[in-house]
Amino acid sequence: MKFSTLLVSLAIAAGATARRLTVHNACPFTIWPAVYTGSGSGPKTGWEAPAWSSKVIDVPDNWTAGRIWGRRNCDFSKPETQSCAIGACIGGLQCTHPGIPPVTLAEFSLRQADGKDFYDVSLVDGYGLPVRISPSASACHVAECAVDLGPICPAALKGPFDSKGFPLGCKSACLANLDGNPANSPNCCSGHYNTPQTCPSSGVQYYSFFKKNCPNSYAYAYDESSGTALWACGREHNSNYAITFCP
Repeated sequence: MKFSTLLVSLAIAAGATARRLTVHNACPFTIWPAVYTGSGSGPKTGWEAPAWSSKVIDVPDNWTAGRIWGRRNCDFSKPETQSCAIGACIGGLQCTHPGIPPVTLAEFSLRQADGKDFYDVSLVDGYGLPVRISPSASACHVAECAVDLGPICPAALKGPFDSKGFPLGCKSACLANLDGNPANSPNCCSGHYNTPQTCPSSGVQYYSFFKKNCPNSYAYAYDESSGTALWACGREHNSNYAITFCP
């Protein structure tokens, strides 16, 4: 599929090294991607992305706690937290805070331990759109949740829905509050369950649903032990990344 491309550099100081992210909308409908920087310098923004469009942004070489997600069915004349059917954020179009779950997150922390890039596709707070992270370095692994989980989501987790009743998202067991106590919950890995030892995947409801359908994603808070949740790309590759919605 041929993409139309818009090139934009964001939040990079003059002369600073940067890394390039290419955000593709391969969905057959308009989405509104959002970018948020959780620590240090970097972009906090969002834009309208028609079907089959792309946008290139530059982020700092050491971009930390960066996240990208897709929003659907947006109307920014509404209150900010209700401006999109899924993935809305404070700030409206230009996100100044993280997205409201459930959302599928593409997460990045670049140039960390030993100069490695760390990245993942996270379903910890649920699912909003299929997403793939593709490093430009062929030696580095693709992270993804390429399956549309909304229609096949278990009934207890399904939603939110569009105006016709179609399920756009799939909540995590924590977000759905299935055990009734989010402050002390094996589903949330909180309270007495706040360590990898006390919060194994076997105690998280519906873990196998998310991990089976999206094996190369982060399916719950301590999913690193699966070996297919958090990915690293070595400093020597100096990789750029493509983030594709509906791959």
